[in-house]
Amino acid sequence: VQLVESGGGLVQAGGSLRLSCAASGVSFGDYVIAWFRQAPGKEREGVSCISSKDGRTNYADSVKGRFSISSDNAKNTVVLQMNSLKPEDTAVYYCAIDVLDQFCSGRDFLPHLGYGMDGWGKGTLVTVSS
Repeated sequence: VQLVESGGGLVQAGGSLRLSCAASGVSFGDYVIAWFRQAPGKEREGVSCISSKDGRTNYADSVKGRFSISSDNAKNTVVLQMNSLKPEDTAVYYCAIDVLDQFCSGRDFLPHLGYGMDGWGKGTLVTVSS
């Protein structure tokens, strides 16, 4: 499985960015694609996720109402639309895959620090200036 993120950059507070995660090697089966982020000096945290099986999604409280996740299963691409960005959204954003479709449900919808995810992209930097 290979995951490649794109779309990061520098934006002013209140602006928008669109991140994409292209997955290869996962044409079959049910899986979850998740976005994590890691800000300087902080632990990696789960941001959002989507299941290819039933389309269920989930969001961290800190991004609800501002971020939106969607997928194009035919293209194996997941998009994270980020609106109303804040300086505290500054981080390296990673996409990750759960090939067993075991995450993205319930209150703790993503594993702590991402442990248990089956593959990771290299990340893309998002910087939000104040």
